[in-house]
Amino acid sequence: MSTRRVVITGLGLLSPMGNEVESSWNNLLSGVNPVKPIQYFDTTDYDTKFAASLPSFEPEKYLEKKEIRRLDRFIQYGVAASKECIIDSGIDESNANFERIGVSIGSGIGGLGTIENYANVLHQSGTKKISPFFVPGSIINMVSGYVSIKFGFKGPNISIASACSSASHSIGYSFRNIAHGDAELMITGGAEMGITPLSVSGFNASKALSTRNDEPEKASRPWDKDRDGFVVGEGAGCLMLEELEHAKLRGAKIYGEIIGFGMSADAFHMTAPPETGEGATLAMRNALSDAKINSSDIQYINAHGTSTPVGDLAESLAIKKVFGEDSSKFIVSSTKSMTGHLLGAAGAVEAIYSLLSIRDNIVPPTINLDNPSEGCDLNYSAHNATEIPVKKSISNSFGFGGTNATLVFSELK
Repeated sequence: MSTRRVVITGLGLLSPMGNEVESSWNNLLSGVNPVKPIQYFDTTDYDTKFAASLPSFEPEKYLEKKEIRRLDRFIQYGVAASKECIIDSGIDESNANFERIGVSIGSGIGGLGTIENYANVLHQSGTKKISPFFVPGSIINMVSGYVSIKFGFKGPNISIASACSSASHSIGYSFRNIAHGDAELMITGGAEMGITPLSVSGFNASKALSTRNDEPEKASRPWDKDRDGFVVGEGAGCLMLEELEHAKLRGAKIYGEIIGFGMSADAFHMTAPPETGEGATLAMRNALSDAKINSSDIQYINAHGTSTPVGDLAESLAIKKVFGEDSSKFIVSSTKSMTGHLLGAAGAVEAIYSLLSIRDNIVPPTINLDNPSEGCDLNYSAHNATEIPVKKSISNSFGFGGTNATLVFSELK
């Protein structure tokens, strides 16, 4: 049970919509579509030839040349988002208690690009050509570890790897760490670079990715009857969580409050949710219970909404189970219709968007939703952003292995 109140005082974001919080948010509200052909490798023999990439990335703004050489891109993204988050939070690093600042940044697949590269080096040139930085430059926990090392934060340090729920689980873990007094501040979120040959091949093999190569800009279409899989994305999102009184004492800017966190397991299948959405139902109910609020208190749900045939329907059914007749009184949207699926970073990026919905009283659209499929009959804010008062919002994340996480955010009262 939460005992101390936890607020959000800083944001950092690298997303296909933009490498800065406000520009990314504005592009999202305008329905900008960043999906385009993959530039990182030759896709001639691939079933899917497109992705949602970052518009640009300049690692030298955040890291030294030797660090760039040693660290996988997902770690670079995490460091960049963390630095932006720290700056935004206004923490006085000369006066902060670093022993009370923790880091929890998750990832779903980690340094897969680096692993692919060194597998090729091994086969082509032998063991003597493997760098001593191969392992530390690619393992999932190094994103949290490196942020801790680079900025000197000595509080709780952990990376959670729970597939596409990684960032949301990390945020929930950080929330509870602060609530129970283990830290005053936590930099938390997720980072991912999943646009690699092996990643795309693997998701293609499991029939998870859209193959709409003739119209890639229309490929991510949550709840639409013509959806055929998700669009892989890349990036990172970081939030500074802080104990409320600590934030007030230093006069911090406060975006909102995190008031609930719920988890569950499908206990069903490696990659597919139960069609009835039982696991998602339980996660949302647990989050609402933790927040001590009623279903009628929610105005917006940033859905997991990946654009997969089974997943989208299961989540819609779960929402209707949890909220009942209140399901018609709020808006659900999928920002993945624009960003694509950032895998282990998705929950952090979507948490940021959920907070900004509260700040600005507006819900992002779900683009490409032309013909909702049977059973998908909620208000999905199709095509255009919707201006409504948003006091409380939910962000859902569900991952392979049947792992589910739900976060509840609120305006500060």
